[in-house]
Amino acid sequence: MVDMEDTLQPVEEQLEPPKVPPEPLPPIESRFLFVDVAALRAKQLRKGARPRLEDEVPQHHKAERVAMEEVRRGLVYYNVLPSRPPSDGGA
Repeated sequence: MVDMEDTLQPVEEQLEPPKVPPEPLPPIESRFLFVDVAALRAKQLRKGARPRLEDEVPQHHKAERVAMEEVRRGLVYYNVLPSRPPSDGGA
């Protein structure tokens, strides 16, 4: 039988350091992309990620507002996947 305590690692060892861009990324031109990136970042913040705005963020701000400001300042990495060509799903 395996002891569960032996298989658990401390939280610090499981988490990767945050990937903060060395310089701000170019602004996002698409409103839809901005909303998608900010929503995903807000989800990270709600799960316990540290804000990247340093000590500028009061504790009473919502995760969504903090995420939008981080994206606006270019502090969040994101990847846009190439669109897939339409499939010939013929019947």
